[in-house]
Amino acid sequence: MTWLYIFDLIGCGVFAISGAILAHEKKMDGIGVLVLAGVTAVGGGTIRDVVLDAPVFWIHNPSYLYAIVLASVFSVFWLNRMKSIPAKALEAADALGLALFVVMGTQKALSHDVAISVAVLMGMITGCFGGMIRDVLANRVPLILQKEMYAFCCLVGASVYVLLNPFHHLLAAALAFTTVLLLRLAAIKWRWQIHVFKYDD
Repeated sequence: MTWLYIFDLIGCGVFAISGAILAHEKKMDGIGVLVLAGVTAVGGGTIRDVVLDAPVFWIHNPSYLYAIVLASVFSVFWLNRMKSIPAKALEAADALGLALFVVMGTQKALSHDVAISVAVLMGMITGCFGGMIRDVLANRVPLILQKEMYAFCCLVGASVYVLLNPFHHLLAAALAFTTVLLLRLAAIKWRWQIHVFKYDD
């Protein structure tokens, strides 16, 4: 069992928790919890694998499905006990999963000998698209389209990984993860955005 595989499972569980939190917020039933947790956890990686013409990772390894179920059950017990969602819980869980998945997605794309620019794009897709599917199913505007520097954080982190990876794999992964996480949390705290339109407010 490699460290990449372990972190992939952790990212899957963290993203599943963010999906379960949103299901709680939207007052969904148990199936709704599993659906939102599942698409958040494996949606981006599934799209990445289909685009790369690679075997879809969770079909050949049910450990990812087990991680989703365990994370969903944990979330249900936790949210029932807490009775309310802690402030920024969804965004914090999402930021952690985002950082993990950007690294995993970029690394997998590079292992398929794609161009560096494609690897960066695959890192962003892995990190963002599961959450985008989650938000569409929950009937809200996806975070990637309207929240603070969401996709930008993925692109920066993936770029850090591809630039440092030829020199040291572990260092590249650690710095890319840290870059995405800190940049995303800073964007949430200080509401950094990349505006292109002028609004009255």
